[in-house]
Parts: sequence; C-alpha cells; structure tokens
Amino acid sequence: MQDTRPLLLHSDFPPVRRRGAPSTLQVNLGYLCNLSCVHCHVNAGPQRREQMQRETVEQVLAVLRGGQIETLDLTGGAPELNEHFRYLVREARALEVRVIDRCNLTVLFEPGQEDLAGFLAEQGVEVTASLPCYLEENVRAQRGSGVYATSIRALRLLNEFGYGDTLPLNLVYNPVGPVLPPAQAQLEADYRRELHARFGVRFSRLLTLTNMPISRFGAVLLAQGQYTRYMGLLRDSFSAANLDTLMCRELLSVDWRGYLYDCDFNQMLDIPLLASDRRVHLRDLLAGHRVAGRAVATAEHCYGCTAGQGSSCGGALDS
Repeated sequence: MQDTRPLLLHSDFPPVRRRGAPSTLQVNLGYLCNLSCVHCHVNAGPQRREQMQRETVEQVLAVLRGGQIETLDLTGGAPELNEHFRYLVREARALEVRVIDRCNLTVLFEPGQEDLAGFLAEQGVEVTASLPCYLEENVRAQRGSGVYATSIRALRLLNEFGYGDTLPLNLVYNPVGPVLPPAQAQLEADYRRELHARFGVRFSRLLTLTNMPISRFGAVLLAQGQYTRYMGLLRDSFSAANLDTLMCRELLSVDWRGYLYDCDFNQMLDIPLLASDRRVHLRDLLAGHRVAGRAVATAEHCYGCTAGQGSSCGGALDS
C-alpha cells in the first residue's frame, strides 16, 4: 500500500497551541475490525491483531481518576472487539465520565456481541455510529456489500433501547471520494427525513467528517492519481475561522500501546506529541507531565480539519 506520510510531514500549516488541560481522552483500543472500509484512516480490518492490553487499560482508568478528563472517546478498529472494552466502560461510567463508543453498527451482530446494544444502553454510553450515507449504493462503495442492511437493522435495534430518544445516537457521514462534505445542517435534515420515512430510524445528530489523505484513503488517492488535486482542494478551502475550535486543542489521542498524540490522525501518521524529546506515554501523565499550552504537531493533513465548514470527531466546526 502506498504511503502519503512522506508527502504530508513538511507543511506551512499555521501554528496551533493547546488551550489548557485536555478534557477528552480519545483511546484507540486496537486496529481489529470486522470491516475494511475504503475511507478508513486507521487501515483497520479483520486481520489486524494490535489490541490494548489490560495493563494499559488500567493506566487509562488511572488518568480518568485524576478528575480532569470529562469525556472518554473509544475508537478502533471496532473498539467493542477488545476483550477489555466492557470493563473499561463500566469503570469509566462509575467515575461519571462521559463515554463515547465509535461504533460501526455491524459489530452489534458479531458472535459474542448479541447483548452489546443492551450493555451500551445500560451504561448510558453515547453511541457515535458510522453511516457514510443514507443511500445504499454509496455505503456499498465505501464499506462493502450487505453492510447497509445490517447497519439499518442495528440502528433499529438501538432505537428499541432508547437511542435516538432518551440516549444520544449520532451518525457519521464521510464523502464518497475526494470531495468535501456538504453543509452539515442540510445533510442532517436529509438523513432524518430519509431514514425515518424508509425505516422509521431516529437519531440525535449527524456529524460530517472530511476524508483524511492518510492510510487506506491516502493510498487510494495515490493509486488513482488524485492526491495532488485533493490536497489542492483542502488548501484552497482553508478557513482560518476554524483554527480556534480544532479538536487537538482540547483532546489527547492514545494508541493501543498507551502513547500519546495530538489527534487520531497524527497517531496514524506516527507524529508524536511535541511535548518533549521522547515519546510521551500515559505513564508520563500519571507522573505529572503536563501538555496544557504546548504546541500541537501539525502537518499537511491538518488542512483537512480546517477546510470549508471544518471537520473534527464532533463533526463540522462551524455548526
């Protein structure tokens, strides 16, 4: 697979600094996934074996007990496939930490996960679910045959447990191909209308995310000769108004080994924190290492977060 990393490291992206102590800890529990999506910036899939171990999970919980982290954002791969996922969720919720599960929906029907929807509802976990389009053909192009029908089935199951009503259920849209997402508010109205009319599905919010030119999607851009044009689109669409609300100013990303990054994209590009002359680990946070006010490590892909309406793990920045 061709790698865009060497093309992204040198950049004139404006300097960014952290606002204060991080309020969100985004933890990647591993790269194992039951799907292999074209737009996946993690290059996750069924053959990946990298998984966070119990010792590192305990370090995550120790950081949460410090009291500064308000949100634990769990991602992967499919985070639910990590054997320690439910333990981590229970312990974090016992600390009254908000927990987000970034769910691909189809995992709810994997062997051994039949009670997953009920577990998430019981724990009051916020589900942020990938549904890259409300049209079946677009989902098939990104995620494979049969995924759309299974995703709709999963959404209806989550609705039965109160998601989309009393419990938060967010859907995530990614464009098909090297284009920017449409306006989030209008697309949310389209999703709401189509999914309810056709399937009776209810959800809380739609989050639009720009495809990042890294890992699997970056390799596709290179293979199809579209990388330069796409990067030109991101740079030409830069909006300085989005700099103040970039997620890296208040978030820390943690990989499956416990090392820290400014965001999930930097993690996938192996661009560590600029906080010291060595890689920073959860152990360092527990020993008193501070990242508040530090410079963020930026590169060319950061134009993806600031293009147009902006993009973050919480959706459009200007919404």
